[in-house]
Order: sequence, then structure tokens, then C-alpha cells
Amino acid sequence: MDEGYIKFKANWEKTPPFATTELAQLIYWRQRMFDLGLIGMYENGIGFGNISQRIGDTNQFFISASKTGNLLELNEHHFAKVIKVNVDQNWLHCEGPSIASSESMSHAVIYEQCSWVNGIIHGHQLSLWQKLLYQVPTTSEAIAYGTPEMAYAIIDLLQTSDLRHQRIFVMAGHEEGIFTFGENLAVAAEVMMQWLTK
Repeated sequence: MDEGYIKFKANWEKTPPFATTELAQLIYWRQRMFDLGLIGMYENGIGFGNISQRIGDTNQFFISASKTGNLLELNEHHFAKVIKVNVDQNWLHCEGPSIASSESMSHAVIYEQCSWVNGIIHGHQLSLWQKLLYQVPTTSEAIAYGTPEMAYAIIDLLQTSDLRHQRIFVMAGHEEGIFTFGENLAVAAEVMMQWLTK
């Protein structure tokens, strides 16, 4: 299992933590997802899941840092700001006290493609993933998470399926991997929870 392994080339500028006020919604909704088991840790100690929020009217965003899924609670030390992403070059520039999540490139292309999206959740839940597989927009099982190929696959789904309306997709090649998004994190969480209770 390569869960949590960063596959992009990172230009990470280590900086002091961001203001807690900027991260309040991220911290709140991350805790809700953690409590539901959508973000957490496998028995082997490897964490899973992440959450992000757009910053203003830019394509920059805050995201939970790499290797934080296993933590019971997050604080201002556990987030990164993604400044720029170049999918073609598999390159990302971020800053903060910790390096950005291995899934940052997937989050980035959703923000770039959908100006109305301000919150994204990536959770793991096996039974829900199995139920959703090929019933909602689904990336190819041949494509690994955190790669340029995954970013391009997400763009393709946004352009060729009803993903913008459904606001949820699964990754066939990333067992348990589910993404939801919306105008804010509350909407992204609502989409996830609606499917959980169906």
C-alpha cells in the first residue's frame, strides 16, 4: 500500500502556521469526517483522507497536510497552502508548517475547472465506495491516486459526465477513495453524508 506517498515534485516553503481563524471551517469539517471514519488511519498505522478549502477568488487553497489522517484532531500546524500546481510537469508549490497532502493535485484541478467550488473532501469508506463504483462518475482502475494521470482523469469526468451536478466521484484504482465537493465545505460534507445514509 502506498497510501499517503507523495508522487509529485514539491517546492515546499516551510513557514509558520496559518491563523486558526482562516482554518476554522477546515478544522470543523475535518473533525466531522474523522468522527464518521471517512478520514482516519488503517490498522497498519497509515492515515487516509484529506480536506481542502479555496482561498478567496484565487485557485490557491488550504489543505490538510500529508500524513495527518491518523491524527485524532488537527490544528493550525497540520495544514498547508497550495500556491501553484503544474500538472503537466507533476509539480506543486506549497507553503506552511507541513507539506501538502499527496492528493493536492486532484484538489487543484477541481478548483481550476469549477470556479464555484470552494470546498473538497476526499474520504475513504469501503462499503460506500463499492456501492458507488461505476454508479457515479468513476476514474479508471488503471490510474493511481496523486498522479498527473488522475488529475487529467478528473478533468475528463468534469467535462464529459454529469460530475458537476452529482458532485461526487470515486477512484476505481484507489480502493475506498471517494471525492465530494461543493460551494463550501458544508455542501461537500452534505453530499458525502447523503450517500452514506442512502
